[in-house]
Amino acid sequence: MAARDVKHVVVYGANRVGSAIGWLTRWPVTREALVLHTSGERPLLLVNFYNHVPNAERIATEADVRWAGENAIETATDELRRRGAAGGRIGTIGPLDHRGHAALSSLGQPVDMNGDYTRLRLVKSDEEIAWVRVAARMTDDAVRALHRHAAPGVSELELSNTVERAYVARGGRTHIHYLGATSMSEPGLCVPAQYPTTRALAAGDALVCEISASYWDYTGQLLRTFAVAAEPAPLYRELHQVADAAFDAIVGRLRAGASAADLVKASGLIEDAGFTIRDDLVHGFVGGYLPPVLGTRSRRLTPVPDFTFVTGMTVVVQPNVVTLDETAGVQTGALLLVTEAGADPLHAYQRGLLDAPAAS
Repeated sequence: MAARDVKHVVVYGANRVGSAIGWLTRWPVTREALVLHTSGERPLLLVNFYNHVPNAERIATEADVRWAGENAIETATDELRRRGAAGGRIGTIGPLDHRGHAALSSLGQPVDMNGDYTRLRLVKSDEEIAWVRVAARMTDDAVRALHRHAAPGVSELELSNTVERAYVARGGRTHIHYLGATSMSEPGLCVPAQYPTTRALAAGDALVCEISASYWDYTGQLLRTFAVAAEPAPLYRELHQVADAAFDAIVGRLRAGASAADLVKASGLIEDAGFTIRDDLVHGFVGGYLPPVLGTRSRRLTPVPDFTFVTGMTVVVQPNVVTLDETAGVQTGALLLVTEAGADPLHAYQRGLLDAPAAS
């Protein structure tokens, strides 16, 4: 705020989106919420719906909490005007829509601070890492439950239910559970799907997953592939051998001082083996889908950024090795903590192309 000559910041979230609000107040956004932060003053959290205010008051103990009124941005601008913000620079963080931006423009000069916020979230405090470890254990348990129940006849929808039962009773929530299955002999899927189907598993399937349990907006991420009630097909065995080798090569270079280019270079063995990827290779995580977001030399959506890793970053390494025609693919990977000595794994679940049971 000082660097941008900003005395007031409006932080916005709606429909469970807006990680900065939870970071500043602990309130996980429900319908709509705004935080007004003025230098030297206690933060104000505006919450909609009215019946959500009592819970927000119990959770956001370091902020004043009020109902956001019938028009949240109008309530916010009235308060900013009372605080003397008229005619000045007003920082904004979060997915503020055009109506919100127009309202702030009528009061002062909005200043986009989303990039500043993202940079703040790249490095985690020791307290944050402790919360991430809770989420990582929940995620491990979710993948363990998936592994145990991935038997012929069980549908993807039933597996999604199994995943959630592993952590919901312990205070965890679902960030994502992406999964998908296809026959290893006649494959037609190379990457986990965002929405499960009613398709039932069959012997000889490959099941790929990307699972993230969340503990108060602190999140794990674990990716695995299972061979269902059958020996892995030769193609899948080869794909996974390359994925494991790529994971080890990338993690071997991931430490404070490493560059994004170092990690992309380490992934070159994927193309050397005649394969490519569909999913991102590496990305920052926890507090958002964070930089750097990297691909490989054959799947580069954007230029490799000039980015250097530092201690305290949390990063997902996830080589999703697929055939060039994208009919078959495997997924492996995990969330890691960057340190001076290297990458500290935050997950403990077994690696490899795993065998799923013949019967539940």
